[in-house]
Amino acid sequence: MNATPLHLALIGDYNPDVIAHQAIPLALQQAADTLGLTLHTQWLDTEAMPETLHYFDGFWCVPGSPYRDTDGALRAIRFAREQRRPFLGTCGGFQHAVLEYARNVLGWKDAEHGELAPQAKRAVIAPLSCTLVEATDNVRLVPYTHIADAYGTLDLLEGYRCRYGVNPEFVDALLEGDLIPSGHDSAGDLRAVELLDHPFFVATLFQPERSALKGVTPPLAIALLNACQAVSA
Repeated sequence: MNATPLHLALIGDYNPDVIAHQAIPLALQQAADTLGLTLHTQWLDTEAMPETLHYFDGFWCVPGSPYRDTDGALRAIRFAREQRRPFLGTCGGFQHAVLEYARNVLGWKDAEHGELAPQAKRAVIAPLSCTLVEATDNVRLVPYTHIADAYGTLDLLEGYRCRYGVNPEFVDALLEGDLIPSGHDSAGDLRAVELLDHPFFVATLFQPERSALKGVTPPLAIALLNACQAVSA
């Protein structure tokens, strides 16, 4: 094991009944064991976000939205983005990573999540045309991205438990800058994004953590910890 432990924050409101909340700590421990790392994880309640987040080497924004405090979640995501700390967002974490980028990078101060503000003119997150609750689908990754490097393949079969995704009306504008598409489903809809010029900032609408419950270490958990180790070195 490494002499200096890694400290990873889980952004979200812990609920033991949420399958992803059961899976993520297990996924991270499996990844740490694979890499021979000592890992400490801490849940960050969105309503009680610490004043400073510099203690953490990396962040995972977890499923389970709407969060009790959207602004608290967005503040932690913004910290990871601006301070170049490794970040992974899955399901709700994907949605809020896109929302944070829209508001604070693109300057869309009126950007909203359609689950909380369904009538908003700029609901960058909107109901999916086909709800993905306990569904699986193929995902095609974009070559030479962090996520493609993590998996070592371009074709995945992944599971979802999600009702919201990126609003197609805003996809092109969202992806004009440093936020790039890194995965699409079988219908061509956006299912993964990441940031250019960042050590590791990846978000997926699917939930790769679920494989840990079947004894399979998620490649993105390994990639996240590898990035944390590289940044903290």
